[in-house]
Amino acid sequence: MSYFRVNERCNGCLACVENCPADALSARDAQDQRTLLHNMARCARCGNCWRVCPQDAIEFQHLLVGDWDAVTTLPLVRCEVCNAPIDTDRYTETVSSRLGRKMKALCPRHREGIEDFARAAVLSGGKEKREVLP
Repeated sequence: MSYFRVNERCNGCLACVENCPADALSARDAQDQRTLLHNMARCARCGNCWRVCPQDAIEFQHLLVGDWDAVTTLPLVRCEVCNAPIDTDRYTETVSSRLGRKMKALCPRHREGIEDFARAAVLSGGKEKREVLP
């Protein structure tokens, strides 16, 4: 989604391109058409293009909105006990492969008892103790 918008009043005069201090605007003439180009990464959102446009063709307010664009959607992994979202499936796969074992799908609240038990087992030399250590 582009936040730099030009309405039907644009006549292609290139005043905006020539006066952009960030070089965020460019134009391409190909075949029988002129295309106005905008680079959001370069844009300083200074509003100079909007101020110099003799046709009032630039709709600068869209650059100031700052809406969120969805860039990816990933399936969630949920806690086996309470169904709370934990991570994404890809994250769980990454961690599991790095650890060399499958991760148990538990939220921090339900993982707490298991971590205490594992810590107690390590500190007791591998003997299973069910007491919670600080």
